[in-house]
Amino acid sequence: QVQLVESGGGLVQAGGSLRLSCTASGGSFSRYGMGWFRQAPGKEREFVGSIAWSGGSTYYADSVKGRFTISRDNAKNTVYLQMNSLKPEDTAVYYCAAAIVGWGTSRQNEYSYWGQGTQVTVSS
Repeated sequence: QVQLVESGGGLVQAGGSLRLSCTASGGSFSRYGMGWFRQAPGKEREFVGSIAWSGGSTYYADSVKGRFTISRDNAKNTVYLQMNSLKPEDTAVYYCAAAIVGWGTSRQNEYSYWGQGTQVTVSS
């Protein structure tokens, strides 16, 4: 069983930056594709981005492309989400997830493990 714990959320002004971290325990982190998702109030959870097991391939939603960057450190069992040029519409609870398919995916049903989420609030 894999446990995922997100951190780094908070309140930031529009145009600012935050870096989220997600640390895994209890599994073979380096084998998993990792994804970030978010859920805003009253909306469905949506894909933000993913990274393959090796870190060599990343994929982003159009809404964050060019502003967000996903990276991972397999030695630390940690995946990161660097968020720049934040907008009020980025306000949401952000979740990391681990997929047994090692290449990462935008499909939520391919992720077997989820973190508890961390709140990001962007003020205008």
